[in-house]
Amino acid sequence: MKAKHRYGNPDLRRRVSVPAPSNEELEARLRDWLSPGTFANLKTVRDKTRQLRERVLTLPVMCAIVLSLVYRQIGGLSEVLRLLEQDGLLWVEAKRVTKQALSERLRTLPAALFVQMWEQVLMRLPVSANSALVPQAWGQVQASFTTVAMADGSVLEALAKKLERLRNQKFPLGGKMMALVDAWSLRPLGIWYTPDEHANDKTWSQQLLERLPVDGLLVFDLGFFSFVWFDTFTETQKWFVTRLRQKSAYKVTRVLSQGNFYRDELIELGQYRSNPCTHPLRLVSVLWGKTWYTYLTNVLEPTRLSPQQVCDLYRRRWQIEDAFLLTKRLLGLSYLWVCGSNGVKIQLYSTWIFYVLLMDLCAQVAVALRQPLECISVE
Repeated sequence: MKAKHRYGNPDLRRRVSVPAPSNEELEARLRDWLSPGTFANLKTVRDKTRQLRERVLTLPVMCAIVLSLVYRQIGGLSEVLRLLEQDGLLWVEAKRVTKQALSERLRTLPAALFVQMWEQVLMRLPVSANSALVPQAWGQVQASFTTVAMADGSVLEALAKKLERLRNQKFPLGGKMMALVDAWSLRPLGIWYTPDEHANDKTWSQQLLERLPVDGLLVFDLGFFSFVWFDTFTETQKWFVTRLRQKSAYKVTRVLSQGNFYRDELIELGQYRSNPCTHPLRLVSVLWGKTWYTYLTNVLEPTRLSPQQVCDLYRRRWQIEDAFLLTKRLLGLSYLWVCGSNGVKIQLYSTWIFYVLLMDLCAQVAVALRQPLECISVE
């Protein structure tokens, strides 16, 4: 008998596992970060033109539901409502709510409230443990910059087809998110979302630059390649490492050092353009096999960032995919609960809130055991 093949994204298949049991320690941390005072503060800064009426599904109740969906790996809205009715969730006592009411609330509750909660959680994160996670080999680089961060975008999965009549129709993707994370701890420093899955990474250029502190270093890929952006980094006393786009014209002004397998040069970028880079840049070229790889940075002093560190930093940039892997696969962001962009945004920021809690817990374990963070199992 010929075996049947399954097609499509396996992350969107119907879940059959039961919800994970509640964890008192994790729930205590969530209560500390999202205390009742947090919700009260959010209500005072809400849009005055749209008052949030008092109802059963208030903001604290909705927050408890969506966070429980994430951290207990609950398969869907029906299951989370069953648990809410039987035992209650987090800081909410047992109560009965219909699925239709929850779906409507996910559609209409301003997702901006969850963005504000996310920002409050970031402000409450301790920064002392972050320095303890820096590998010894990177100590000099960390000391040279206020922050070393990585940025990249990731497209969300296709929206699930809830109705039978929609199964054969082509559904759009869930949108696109942009993440700014610390290079050593993978803690997020900023998360942004747009329902446009085709959005260019440069859409978030201004937000990334504003979030990066003065004297901070940002590592990014070719999706952000822009002469104007490079100049803005230098003018605001911020730093970057990226790749050189092919066929970009430049002029070598000074050779800092070179060998059989590398070259370190100062260049003027955009030689044949009407608007070239105003400020000089540094080009590091490395021969790997038979291919030359070229990297750009505005850190012009090799004593501050050596050619090898430039190459290794860009290679480390791929670790941001670990953050996407954890949020999408481990925490279920690849399975979208609703089809509306407002509900997707609520799920996205709720997932990243719990991701912060997990990474903070893993960082404490790594420091206590004196082990690299990579050796600690987030799962």
